[in-house]
Amino acid sequence: MSSIPLSKILSFISYKNMNFLILDCPTDNTLPQYLREFKRNRVSDIVRVCEPTYSTILLSDNNINVHDWQFRDGAVPPANVVNNWLNLVEKKFGSLQQIRKEQNVNEEMNTENPTIAVHCVAGLGRAPVLVAIALIEAGMKPLQAVEHIRRYRRGAFNTNQLDFLDKYKRGQYNKKTSKFSLIKSKRDKERRSNESLKKSATNKSKGSGEIHHSGKIFSFNKLFKSKTTKSSQEVGVVN
Repeated sequence: MSSIPLSKILSFISYKNMNFLILDCPTDNTLPQYLREFKRNRVSDIVRVCEPTYSTILLSDNNINVHDWQFRDGAVPPANVVNNWLNLVEKKFGSLQQIRKEQNVNEEMNTENPTIAVHCVAGLGRAPVLVAIALIEAGMKPLQAVEHIRRYRRGAFNTNQLDFLDKYKRGQYNKKTSKFSLIKSKRDKERRSNESLKKSATNKSKGSGEIHHSGKIFSFNKLFKSKTTKSSQEVGVVN
């Protein structure tokens, strides 16, 4: 175990009535030390988005639920993970729609509510992205969410994750999406893609010209590119 106090490795993020704890990945040997911090911070649930590196028995014995929602290192969360995550957030803190309406912006621990802990390997990529999504859904703008988390978790987010958060639209995920709905959505997407290909082929046969796309130039990544590069060099790895 590192000589750095565990309380310095864990990053507590609070906004309005929501409490989150971002951390790196415990092991079976270090889990008892983490457990003390979990209890001190009123952790009720742990979201594990990387491969398991510890047994959950000790946590279950202490009434802490573990949710295994793994996704690829350095990537952004797929729709089913975001849906599960937002369902958990609302289960613990209430309707996100109602939270958005709250005027009292509290950045200190809400001692009346539990805390959701979330970790990946280093606690710098996948875990912070989920917390940022919750903050955006609760009323923050993407840039504010990134800055807020980086105040407590230096080096968080890679370029791909920043781009995802920049484009994230509040309410775009259906938290109650069923497996059937996901299959249907995939089929609809494939159908639209096939229709688009047919239309493109028809246009080409008619001798149509180029298809021009207009769009805005977004400077979100530019704002953080230097910071991300610098922070990545300081921390060493962004997962």
